[in-house]
Amino acid sequence: MNNPKISIISPVYGAATLLEELVNQIQASVSHITDEFEIILVEDCSPDNSWDIINSLSAKNRRVKGIRLSRNFGQQNALNAGLDNAAGDWIVTLDCDLQDNPIYIRELYQKGLEGYDIVFACRKNRKDGWIKKECSKLFYNFLGYLTETKQDSSIANYVLYRRSVVDAMKQLGDYYRYYPMINRWVGFNVFKLEIEHSKRMDSVRSSYSIKKRMGLAYATIITFSDKPLRLVLQFGVILVFLSMIFAVFLIFRYVIMGSKVSGWLSVFVSIWFLSGIIIAILGLVSAYLGKMFETAKHRPTYIIMSKTNLK
Repeated sequence: MNNPKISIISPVYGAATLLEELVNQIQASVSHITDEFEIILVEDCSPDNSWDIINSLSAKNRRVKGIRLSRNFGQQNALNAGLDNAAGDWIVTLDCDLQDNPIYIRELYQKGLEGYDIVFACRKNRKDGWIKKECSKLFYNFLGYLTETKQDSSIANYVLYRRSVVDAMKQLGDYYRYYPMINRWVGFNVFKLEIEHSKRMDSVRSSYSIKKRMGLAYATIITFSDKPLRLVLQFGVILVFLSMIFAVFLIFRYVIMGSKVSGWLSVFVSIWFLSGIIIAILGLVSAYLGKMFETAKHRPTYIIMSKTNLK
């Protein structure tokens, strides 16, 4: 394809001072590939004046297209909004903080031309704090264990997709979306390209707090895996087995050794222990039922309040 159309999607939140530079760097990189491209900036109800800047950029440049969501739906749903509105033969997603340098779009695209459908940008030498990097590793290890998938903490949202992959992801009816899981689930030919991670150019701290990451992990695990239920079942079977062994031991002591079996304390502790387990199991089942209830409502994952340069 001599002059492919490329869509570049970036969710925007708390990065108003970086948007103009983001657009300039994307244009400088993609213009070496094609002159048919669009830059879709999805403003996820940012607390700053990001939407005003997007309007200004789109007024000057027809390639810059803006989507403003009616409230903060979260980064993954903002990506979903961008993917639904992208018209490119190839689609690139990346964060707006410029830590994922747009210069690598050309290298991602070249790998796509080699026959790969999804090209992940792997961040080496991450320019984040030690705590953030370690928490990220812990998050992905925990997520990988409970979802029974191989997770890579060096991969985030900087990804190149072939159009067929995006069309496949659109077919999924998941209410809770987490693209690092979805783009692995759909399959296709995958390649991981190592890139240098950059420092954030402004002084704004990332809005992805530990609390938000834990919430995302919780929603993702409940949505993509039933392993927690199977672990509870295994724990229940083990507990019943141990209880039977203990009961046989008490009978043996009473019949053979003549020892008295007494102790209100042991009964009291056992009741509380088993009650806690039952409550925990009911809570876990309720969490899955709650997610099913949310999905059954068939609510949209995002609502667009306004657009610029888009139909």
